[in-house]
Amino acid sequence: MKTTIDIPDPLYKRAKIHAVEQGTSLKQIVLTSLEKELTKLKTPTGHPQKSYWANRELLPEYKELVDSGALRPGPNDRDATELISDDRDGR
Repeated sequence: MKTTIDIPDPLYKRAKIHAVEQGTSLKQIVLTSLEKELTKLKTPTGHPQKSYWANRELLPEYKELVDSGALRPGPNDRDATELISDDRDGR
C-alpha cells in the first residue's frame, strides 16, 4: 500500500544520511523502524501490553469520589470517567 506522510526536514535529513551510511533505502529505514515500533507493543509472551491509560492510578481523593458514585448523573448511570476509561483502554 502506498501512503504519503510529512516528515520534518531535519528528521528526513537524518534518516536519509542513516540510510546512505547503512547502504539501504529510506523506504527500508522507515519500514524497519515501523516494524520495531509495532513489535515493542507486544510483551515477550506475545500478548499486547496494557495501554498507558490502563496502567494509570487515580489520585486518592479522586478515587474516593469515583468509588462513592458522586460523579454519576444518576444512581444506575455510568459516570463520564468510566466511559472515557473504557474508550482509552480499548486503544
